[in-house]
Amino acid sequence: MRYLIALERHRHFGQAAAAVNVSQPALSVQIKALEDALGAQLIERGKREIVVTPVGREVLQRAHRIERELLEMNEAVRWKRGMGGRLKLGVIPTVAPYLLPAALPLLRSRNGGLDLGVREATTERLIVELRDGELDAIIVALPVDQPDMVSCPLFEDRFLLGGSERLVGAVDEAARPAVIEPERLLLLDDGHCLADQALAACSLRRDQTRMDLRASSLSTLCRLAGEGIGLTFVPELAIRAECAAAPGLTLRRFTGEEPVRRVGLVRRKLTADNGWFSDLEAILAQAGNGELTHARAEYPVCAGEKSHDKPGLAG
Repeated sequence: MRYLIALERHRHFGQAAAAVNVSQPALSVQIKALEDALGAQLIERGKREIVVTPVGREVLQRAHRIERELLEMNEAVRWKRGMGGRLKLGVIPTVAPYLLPAALPLLRSRNGGLDLGVREATTERLIVELRDGELDAIIVALPVDQPDMVSCPLFEDRFLLGGSERLVGAVDEAARPAVIEPERLLLLDDGHCLADQALAACSLRRDQTRMDLRASSLSTLCRLAGEGIGLTFVPELAIRAECAAAPGLTLRRFTGEEPVRRVGLVRRKLTADNGWFSDLEAILAQAGNGELTHARAEYPVCAGEKSHDKPGLAG
């Protein structure tokens, strides 16, 4: 059934075989054996791609349900005694390097035998891997509107304006995202939700910005901004690390309602929470809020200012 599901996903025998780590002939033999056992053709084999037959589609519906139930059974046993064994955690790149160094010591002190695997990728990729059972939980910006997943908030991470002292000083005293000149805005590359958040805060489209200056990491973005290449959004979570790495980076809080992202922890609904998810949530929230406390001590939030969750800003 797993081979059949892989074949449905990839629509190619060779690619499906590689995905489940078997040879193409072995996968073909197993699919044929399943068809013989059921007494029905499940796959139409063309020269370039395969087509699932009507009976095959019905079988696949049940195969997916069985696969989910097997995953649920395995995880119910695995998490019976809370967080232990191996935890596979996915994290978006604009959170991972700033949250994990603070969270890992707390995780190890709580669970000495925990074998932690970390996967850093974009939100879209992490959701796919979580759904497929390759990850146990993911840390992303909320909301995650997926009916088969459960989310819980960890902390609110406000954005500051970052750039060289000259460029930041030249911004109007009433510093609001909308006053940033589009040609000065530096963004992460496509696929990073932080870029979408910055664009939404400034009410801009991607084609209105400097398309030739898009970085693949927040660290690169901060260094470019610190050298006077342009202005960017810097999350509070990243302040301590990025200010130390980019001495030329000057930060300034936005006035009025500040743009913000809500960082949260997400798991599959099928995954039972026998304490492990709640434990992980508490540890990550403690680590994240510790970093935010440091950032707000260095760059105090002005009295009366609020965070502003503009539509599209949190995804």
